Amino acid sequence: VRAQGDTYQVVADVSQFDPPDIVVTTSNCQVAIQAEKVAEDGTICDTFTHKCQLPEDTDPLSVSCVLTEAGTLIITAQRR
Repeated sequence: VRAQGDTYQVVADVSQFDPPDIVVTTSNCQVAIQAEKVAEDGTICDTFTHKCQLPEDTDPLSVSCVLTEAGTLIITAQRR
């Protein structure tokens, strides 16, 4: 988690996954990133999981994320 001015930022490389395969959830100031790549035969061939705790002064309703064309997931949250 990096602080940049009045925001916190979490960056993850998920370029090996398609956007529908990526799920981001937040709970109790914790961000969880989960992604699964499913092969044509239905087996899971690649997974990614990352959890991080946001600082206590994070506004939990301000958490947002964007996926860049290069496959970088950028999660931002405002500081209170």
